[in-house]
Amino acid sequence: MILTTTPSIEGKRVTSYCGVVTGEAILGANLFKDLFANIRDLVGGRSATYEKELRRAREIALDELAESARELGANAVIGIDLDYETIGSSGSMLMVTASGTAVVVE
Repeated sequence: MILTTTPSIEGKRVTSYCGVVTGEAILGANLFKDLFANIRDLVGGRSATYEKELRRAREIALDELAESARELGANAVIGIDLDYETIGSSGSMLMVTASGTAVVVE
């Protein structure tokens, strides 16, 4: 399965458009992750814990996107857009949404 953010795939011809596909992942951040992230905010620097969770959420969303495309008979997804959000009453949940157009290429 070819996944790309571009509207076309160099050297490939789109022969069929199968439809829009999406994948979502929502991961809760626990109290300890939040605590250490808040400390990191105070002293500066990157939060490896949150980066790891965002990476995991992105992988889950893209896997779901690819599976949805396979179910439609596609062998590629073009024009992928990734959106990142925090949700929940205190923003303690991370959400990643991936969407794109499932296509058949040759």
